[in-house]
Amino acid sequence: MTSTVSPSSATLQSGAQLPPSPDSGSVATANTADKVQPLSRPWIHFFAGGFGGMMGAILTCPLDVVKTRLQSDFYSSQLQKGHLQSALRDGRKIGHVRSIGLHFYETFQILVDVYKVEGGRALFKGLGPNLVGVIPARSINFFTYSTGKSIISSKFNNGEEATWVNLMSAAIAGVTTSTATNPIWLVKTRLQLDKQNSDKGVQKRQYNNSADCVKQVVQKEGIKGLYRGLTASYLGVVESSLQWVLYEQMKGLIRQREKLRDSLGIQSTTGDAFFEWLAKSGAAGLAKLSASLLTYPHEVVRTRLRQRPLDNGKPKYSGLINCFTTIWKQEGFVALYGGLTPHLMRTVPNSIIMFGTWEFIVKLFS
Repeated sequence: MTSTVSPSSATLQSGAQLPPSPDSGSVATANTADKVQPLSRPWIHFFAGGFGGMMGAILTCPLDVVKTRLQSDFYSSQLQKGHLQSALRDGRKIGHVRSIGLHFYETFQILVDVYKVEGGRALFKGLGPNLVGVIPARSINFFTYSTGKSIISSKFNNGEEATWVNLMSAAIAGVTTSTATNPIWLVKTRLQLDKQNSDKGVQKRQYNNSADCVKQVVQKEGIKGLYRGLTASYLGVVESSLQWVLYEQMKGLIRQREKLRDSLGIQSTTGDAFFEWLAKSGAAGLAKLSASLLTYPHEVVRTRLRQRPLDNGKPKYSGLINCFTTIWKQEGFVALYGGLTPHLMRTVPNSIIMFGTWEFIVKLFS
């Protein structure tokens, strides 16, 4: 099987070979299978990442609303009303399997309650700023990761694939993305939690829309208020970096199967390409699941730091460490995993959709 690279991307103006780069859609030969593949069109990764993020966000928005509410202080009162807390008060023991089942029940119960009390539109609350954040965030992340991987591998590793190359590229992409989009995520979180502003059952929303939210945050908290939770977002770079590394490792195993098929002289079919794409999409979901389970508490802390200030205008948590310790002391260790079930129910299929769309578009346009 031969490699196909467009003339414009095969050489620099000086005539030298371009540094290798990931997932351009070109097919590597057996001798270059461990090389990072040529990045023929960098804009493809930017467009594909944004489009994939958009599709994932739309299809999983209701679960994102539930996840955000369960991560917030709302989670504590909801847990006290739940079956799990009732069982604990009555002295009944609940096994791990039933506990997981109750978490799923609680998640769907909140979905139903939101629909009944607030209407169907509430299930997509925050989707506007979410899309405004997701599209540039995923575009920046995929573009920065792919380009960074190309540069790092060519400059420091002779164009070779390596775990540390993937890790460095993912970390750079994560920090860049978090810094650029934090204000958007803060607005999304504030809007999704706005339901909590109520008095005797009568809804009193603090923010009319995204623009009003930005205006109030800047007036009351200053520009730095838009960057609340940024430290927790940087902590979240560990999760995104781990996800990228695991994803690349799994893709390496998939490529090994392709190399074996090529070495045996077996011609690839359309069906082979389709199942390879499915395998890569599934690998993205598995990578996200593993990374989330290992690093989830930062999600809860980030949401708490982005909550609106108390009535006296002061934030409840003074910083990252204070937020961790306060939650642990006042609510227990389990509170650091509040909203884990809807989070996994949302992010795993979201990653499958997003990475699958990215892989498809990159190969289609390369």
